[in-house]
Amino acid sequence: MTMLRNIWKDKLAAISLSILAIVLTAGIFAPLFAPHDPNEVNMKLRYAASSWEYLLGNDHLGRCILSRLIYGIRPSVLWVLAALAGSVMLGTAVGFVAGFFRGKVDAALMRVCDVMLSFPGYVMTLAIVGIMGVGLENILAAFILTKWAWFARIIRTSVLQYAESEYVRFAKAAGAGSFHIIRRHIIPVTASDVAVVASSSFGSMILQISGFSFLGLGVQAPTAEWGMMLNEAREVMFSRPELMLAPGLTIIIVVSAINFLSDSLQAALDPKLRTSTSKAAEQTSAVSAKQLLGREVA
Repeated sequence: MTMLRNIWKDKLAAISLSILAIVLTAGIFAPLFAPHDPNEVNMKLRYAASSWEYLLGNDHLGRCILSRLIYGIRPSVLWVLAALAGSVMLGTAVGFVAGFFRGKVDAALMRVCDVMLSFPGYVMTLAIVGIMGVGLENILAAFILTKWAWFARIIRTSVLQYAESEYVRFAKAAGAGSFHIIRRHIIPVTASDVAVVASSSFGSMILQISGFSFLGLGVQAPTAEWGMMLNEAREVMFSRPELMLAPGLTIIIVVSAINFLSDSLQAALDPKLRTSTSKAAEQTSAVSAKQLLGREVA
């Protein structure tokens, strides 16, 4: 509750959270919000301008752009969120085991992570897609296989920090089991780190799946997806720029909202950041007061 209050105090974070809530709700209940079938072809309405029936107009096959934007939330955001959850759970499990038990287990798991992280993320994803083939399912699987090592490395560092704390040592001395200690003492204090890491990666994954779909390696036609819509509209980008404007602005707004919310979430979960921010605000107020007092004296 305290975290939510801190987020709602930040107007930009509150707006970002509201945008994401609307986007997720529209994606989940897309059949209720979309005015038309996103795959309904009507060549009579090819490149038709916006109207009351088709608010954002129609694409090269006469399909409703607004409906495709709404249905595009599912692969662009909802399925990316599912892939993010899978990679975070896998990486968190590996990070907890490596950071808590250490020794040979830690060394073996971290060497595997080093191998995975030695390749650039885009190159690794392209290699996996090249082996498994194009498509949404393969892109999501590639995300899980390439992202988990990064999460594991970060979570391991957090677990190492708390595994040496006094209350964990007391729990071990009292005879508590390892998994009991992890569940009762380590997971609650590292949950904030997991949330911050996951939120900071969400926006980049949306950009990646849109980029792969734009290149023809991700979501395939006729499935509605924002990157695919950009690819379909690039042939008329100069004569009908609004066809690219709608999915492009949608990607920018959603990714920006995620990034702003991630920054606010990190500040809300980290007391040090809140303290430093408040101190900076106090110092700025003090300097402004001194400058105003100096002007009045002069």
